[in-house]
Amino acid sequence: MKKARKYIFVVGGVISGVGKGITVSSIGKILQSRGLKVTAIKIDPYVNVDAGTMNPTEHGEVFVLDDGDECDQDMGNYERFLDVTLTRQNYMTTGRVYQSVINKERNLEYGGKCVQVVPHIPQEIIARIEKAGAKADADVVVIEIGGTVGEYENILFLETARMMKLHAKDDVMFVMVSYVPVPSNIGEMKTKPTQHAVRNLNSAGIQPDIIMARSVIPLDQKRKDKLALFCNVASEAVISAPDVESIYDVPVNFEKDRLGNLILKLLNLPHRGSNGRFSVWQRFAKKIKNYENGINIAIVGKYFDTGDFTLSDSYISVIEAVKYSAFHLKRRPKLTWLNSKDFSAKGGSASGGEAEKKLSELAKYDGIIVPGGFGGKGIEGKLKVIEYARTKKIPYLGLCYGMQLAVVEYARNVLKIKDANTAEIKPKGKHLVIDIIPEQKEKLKKKNYGGSMRLGSYKALLKEGSIAKRAYGGVRAINERHRHRYEVNPEYIKPLSDKGLVFSGVSPDGVLMEIAELSIKDHPFFLGTQFHPEFKARPLSPHPLFSEFMRAAIKRKGK
Repeated sequence: MKKARKYIFVVGGVISGVGKGITVSSIGKILQSRGLKVTAIKIDPYVNVDAGTMNPTEHGEVFVLDDGDECDQDMGNYERFLDVTLTRQNYMTTGRVYQSVINKERNLEYGGKCVQVVPHIPQEIIARIEKAGAKADADVVVIEIGGTVGEYENILFLETARMMKLHAKDDVMFVMVSYVPVPSNIGEMKTKPTQHAVRNLNSAGIQPDIIMARSVIPLDQKRKDKLALFCNVASEAVISAPDVESIYDVPVNFEKDRLGNLILKLLNLPHRGSNGRFSVWQRFAKKIKNYENGINIAIVGKYFDTGDFTLSDSYISVIEAVKYSAFHLKRRPKLTWLNSKDFSAKGGSASGGEAEKKLSELAKYDGIIVPGGFGGKGIEGKLKVIEYARTKKIPYLGLCYGMQLAVVEYARNVLKIKDANTAEIKPKGKHLVIDIIPEQKEKLKKKNYGGSMRLGSYKALLKEGSIAKRAYGGVRAINERHRHRYEVNPEYIKPLSDKGLVFSGVSPDGVLMEIAELSIKDHPFFLGTQFHPEFKARPLSPHPLFSEFMRAAIKRKGK
């Protein structure tokens, strides 16, 4: 017997970046607290087949799942809030959907029919949504449609949602996350943009059941009533969603407006009280506000150039992982984003004197993180930062590229191989201590770039007596998520090890170096990972490597 399953579509109105992903995550968290099994889906309107080829400064972080799918950062929010492991079935793009339909057409799977945008594209989307729900055995599937209502790009996904509602009226509902501005020169909250957004949604054949009214301040009852009247929803279905100090307050705030009860009512689900899991979440959200002792952490990256603004979303999983570990240790992290180009006159934006001054300013931080990235831009600056952290004994955590560059820096300055480099920057270099994985060379020759890196969860074995093994609680093997093409060149493993660099995590066959660190007697904490530990950090279960890094940072601050 087919399981009865409910579907909640979440769409955005007025502006992008209004908080659909956090809304989906929060709705999922609330429904979980009512004892329901929930899964979440992100629909990206881009023609890219996955997020792997999207520019981080335009799109934000690329998140990687256990099965290797490269997807939108909202998938990370879903996993962190719901504490679940999602799969590629939970993510789709316009490109992925069209690619699948075209492949089926080529294989005559449509039996010679004329394949049309409607109904075949929506039918493919519906099949994917139902498959994700079935795979998770979910009671409720929450689906985020990317973009903003009124855009041409997401109209087929709205058509899909309309068709699902038509065939399963009581099992499908719609939530619009809209923005209600308070123009500073007027000083009054304006509902008209949201009214227009709802009209746009109506033109696609969809009437929202709930309006999540995002604004800088809470909505008063007068605005709720006004939106209810002009948008054709019940007043109780206009949920106030003001800016909050922490995104982890969002589900708590929603429950103050009894969102859980409202959704159960609209989906004809039996009333269920909140369970103990939500109480744990509430305590977490409340507790983290009380931590006063600040820990200063510098994140030195390269994906910050977006006009006059800083795009921290490029490293959102790193930021959240730092927070979880800091909160677990009863500290409040103070994060500073630093552009790696500012630390080097060579290929950077600073003069020699300015770069040296910037480097010396790193001494005020309790810890330094160099996250992942690609290409040669800003790399000399990163190498300078890594050298400074190593020689000045500042706790250092390198992630993916941050680990590879730590190996390059060590080879240059400890092994005295001055032209040591990575093949990513200098493919024909004489001393490539970081080189491309052999199987990747064939892929690049064929220009097979999309979805072709070493992606997803891989096992690593930990070395006895290492910082890494201690951090992981003494376990022998770990599984972590990867996203890279380059590895430590086997020819240099022994010379590097002989000079004190400890490869404390290796692949089961001993070929790939997954973690590099310095002994605790040489440095309080200097460790890099080939993988991305940030992808597995959760609010209530921080990642052990981030926690070990934060302990070292706290110790430095104490001194």
